[in-house]
Amino acid sequence: MTDVYTLYGITHSLYTGRARSYLIKNGITFRELSTGHESFKAKVLPQAKLPTIPALLTPGGDVIRDGAAIIEYFEADNGRHNRPEGPRQQIVSALFDVIGTDGLLRPAMHYRWNFQEENLAFIRYHFFHSQRETPTRDDKTEAMMQRMQHVARIWGVNEETGDLVEALYLEYLEALNKHFEQYPYLLGWRPCIGDYGLLAPMYAHFGRDPYPGRIMQQQATRVYRWVERMNRPDQDAPEYFDAQEGFLSDDEVPQSLLNVLKVIAEDFVPETEAAATAINQWLQENQPDVGAAADRMLNKCEFVLRGQAISSVSQPYRFFLLQRVQSLYEAMEAEDQASVQKMLANCGMENILAIKLSRDIEQSENLEVWV
Repeated sequence: MTDVYTLYGITHSLYTGRARSYLIKNGITFRELSTGHESFKAKVLPQAKLPTIPALLTPGGDVIRDGAAIIEYFEADNGRHNRPEGPRQQIVSALFDVIGTDGLLRPAMHYRWNFQEENLAFIRYHFFHSQRETPTRDDKTEAMMQRMQHVARIWGVNEETGDLVEALYLEYLEALNKHFEQYPYLLGWRPCIGDYGLLAPMYAHFGRDPYPGRIMQQQATRVYRWVERMNRPDQDAPEYFDAQEGFLSDDEVPQSLLNVLKVIAEDFVPETEAAATAINQWLQENQPDVGAAADRMLNKCEFVLRGQAISSVSQPYRFFLLQRVQSLYEAMEAEDQASVQKMLANCGMENILAIKLSRDIEQSENLEVWV
């Protein structure tokens, strides 16, 4: 077992699904343990700093916390073969990574926690069995679940917004299903970084929880197959009789995928703008030291979507990931930048290139910190 990595996570964890899929698809030998194992406290937590998942323990004893950092650890060592070479595809791949790990959290939390008659027994099983057998196991399970239900509410899901959240999700699901009628992955015939990011909510919440899982199976079978495909080591595309290899040629981004982005932009762009304003105000008022931890949740932001006011917590982590999209763009030649701008304008995403915080965020010693 000396060459085996250990992934600490739980089956129903949104963020763990992203890292797990990457390890599977890239042929990296690993075992998975829950945070209830004593080794998490003894070997992982002292280096991870925070008790969050996923966390990776390398064969050499190093710990890498957070899915983005885990993927970057391997990508930096293998020539970044999960990142397309073309400028348009690079931007789309990086953008879907942000969308999956942050932009779809509101519907993901809604569909898990607001349909308890269908979901509760399934969810409780997973929370309960992620912990060791102790006299307080039941109490800890209930406390964890209540905390997550509270998180769902602070992301802007309530009685007034529920119907809108569902309508937007179903439109997105329909558009994504149409894309997967043509290709098994986002950018063709193999997964890109964006596939792993998008899988995070699509597997753990939308694809496994009973209520949204049934919706996906019945209304978006192609999406459900992609979720399965992303957890298998081979290409797993027998239904595509003209299946090829690699990313699409000539830096092509299919119109079907741009249509997905167009649906997502309606929610993602105004929330990103509102969150940037709220966080920048917080930065001005608090002036955190360089190297201070950038908390995952800060003050509230408000925006209007289809005439409905939504109040949600603002998250610096969204901008930590968005920095990668913007850095890719800023490093491009002027001709490539123009091509990217035109593509994003056609799907309502052009503003994301300019929405920035007044301070950057970087990862240092397993923490996201202010620069």
